[in-house]
Amino acid sequence: MRIDILTLLPGLLESPLGYSIIKRARDKGVVDIRVHNVREYGRGSYRQVDDYAFGGGAGMVMMIAPVFELIENLKAERQYDEIIYLTPDGERLAQPAVNRFSTMVNIMILCGHYKGVDHRIREHLITKEISIGDYVLSGGELAAAVLVDAVVRVIPGAISDETSALTDSFQDRLLAPPVYTRPEEFNGWRVPDVLLSGNHKLIAEWQEEQALIRTKLLRPDLLNE
Repeated sequence: MRIDILTLLPGLLESPLGYSIIKRARDKGVVDIRVHNVREYGRGSYRQVDDYAFGGGAGMVMMIAPVFELIENLKAERQYDEIIYLTPDGERLAQPAVNRFSTMVNIMILCGHYKGVDHRIREHLITKEISIGDYVLSGGELAAAVLVDAVVRVIPGAISDETSALTDSFQDRLLAPPVYTRPEEFNGWRVPDVLLSGNHKLIAEWQEEQALIRTKLLRPDLLNE
């Protein structure tokens, strides 16, 4: 899988894309992630990438030309399954969308900045708009890191134990059940006896029951979807 990320601040992505599961997946060739600096397509000697909005209002806007040229140059090299724009007014990111993205061959991610990007980019080039929550960040870079991490970890081969990702919260619209490790008792707090029983059928039933209880208590909205 190839992921191209378009940003004004590539340095913000160096750390989140260089550790843990993402780093291992990149090292193994499971995913090829490229970060592109939109400013390289900026105008004039100062590489201008922002301008005032027509009609006035506070804040600057990412200019259309630099973003358009970068996207078109990348599209000339390969066909993209999705061109994603990260924006607070996009579709709320959820596990089904993450799973779908993970099956694709090429995706492009545009990180917004300032007051956003010239709307003509969204109208004519973007195929999917995604939000990671109902709040505003300084830019789309951290949202891009969240999206890439969520997608990469469910790509076959990214995690050594692939069944681990398939049992995460939200995969079956339920929260994950509680998990425990050694010692069996700590500070007077015991691990539930069923998990020590060795009876895999009873353990599976307990886990399913706990997942349902936790979902009803903490995220009942998931059961209504």
